[in-house]
Amino acid sequence: MTSVQWPSALAVLTGLLAGSAFAQSTSPQDALYVRSLAATCANCHGTAGQAAAGSANASLAGRTDIATQMLAFKSGARPATVMHQLAKGYSDAQIEVISAYFAALKK
Repeated sequence: MTSVQWPSALAVLTGLLAGSAFAQSTSPQDALYVRSLAATCANCHGTAGQAAAGSANASLAGRTDIATQMLAFKSGARPATVMHQLAKGYSDAQIEVISAYFAALKK
């Protein structure tokens, strides 16, 4: 997996935070890249950040603390069964982009 360049990540993040301006402010490649990063969470956290009813896994849509939690998993500050291993596979920039993507979704 290639690392995200900060200017690109910041453009995507800015677009996500602008809501409907997302599609207009990012290239199709950036938007696809962000969605592909977010899709890696779907197996456990559900599509569009909505975990299945009754799931032990948290829904991610609308959450604003994902970057903090992912960085805690990555550093080992927050114990986990598998998330600490998964979080280590992402750069800090990728974590920020994933966090912004889910924060922009409705709960």
